[in-house]
Amino acid sequence: MTLVIPTGCLRLIADQSGVISRAQGAEFGLAGEEMRNRLRFADWQRIHHGVYATFSGEIRREAQLWAALLRAGPEAVLSHQTAAELYGLLKEPSPMIQLTVPATTNPVKHGRIPGVVVHRSRNLEVTRHPVLSPPRTRVEHTVLDLIEDMNDPADRYDLICRAIGGRLTTSARLRDALDKRSRFRDRREAESALGDAGQGALSNLERWYLRGVERRHRLPVAVRQARSRIRGKSSYLDNLYEEYRVCVELDGTVAHPSAEQWRDKRRDRRNLAIEKLVTMRFGYLDLRTQEAQCRTAGEVVRVLRDRGPWVGARCRLGGCPV
Repeated sequence: MTLVIPTGCLRLIADQSGVISRAQGAEFGLAGEEMRNRLRFADWQRIHHGVYATFSGEIRREAQLWAALLRAGPEAVLSHQTAAELYGLLKEPSPMIQLTVPATTNPVKHGRIPGVVVHRSRNLEVTRHPVLSPPRTRVEHTVLDLIEDMNDPADRYDLICRAIGGRLTTSARLRDALDKRSRFRDRREAESALGDAGQGALSNLERWYLRGVERRHRLPVAVRQARSRIRGKSSYLDNLYEEYRVCVELDGTVAHPSAEQWRDKRRDRRNLAIEKLVTMRFGYLDLRTQEAQCRTAGEVVRVLRDRGPWVGARCRLGGCPV
């Protein structure tokens, strides 16, 4: 006998990437025996206990995510690396599907969920995104969940910059989400990182320059990510000292591969010829250590002093050229 699926149920199945739970089917009047027959004749396939794919063949990532959610219960949301995957913050899917449920529920009391890591939260009503499908944590809380588990400050800052640079959130919204958490590992370091990102330092190189060169040596404050428009083309300058007509660009190997170096040099020459803007470029080796940062600061100070008011820079480190 052919199983007739109500129109509303078909819409639900389509919205859930072809996946349905036994409980959802029962709400639409589908008998358990009818669904088991679909499994028996291989029209459907079982993904988790009580959760079925309403098709044969490969179970794609979207269906796997929905199956994990339906197995964990109606209040579950995708979180951590899996939510970051959906927001485009990670290049590769995490091996294990990560989801979060309210602290009062226990979706694994009838057995663990294969391929799924379950987190519990007491404030899921705050961290859950109100409209996105499949359900997931808000991007701000996704970022905070991930950086709290990271040990390398550079990795933490890189994730913050990807979220802000990708226009998924802002430093202010991340700080607001952090303030809503009563406990957070390395809170002071996270607050410092969000403060630097809020000032426009959107990479580890830019942060090293901001902290190790500009602040430590008390240089004038540059405009971060300053927009420049020449001959109808817009570009963004990492650090612009407007009064001095000096731009400091920071070239990381990822952000500025060799194929782009000639383009950068052409832009530098165009800025000098049209805007009278001198460009100084520094890379990883110019900023990675305190000694290198002091040396870089000395070069910047000499150029600033040649092109504008006297710069009263100084540094507490012995042997610093500034």
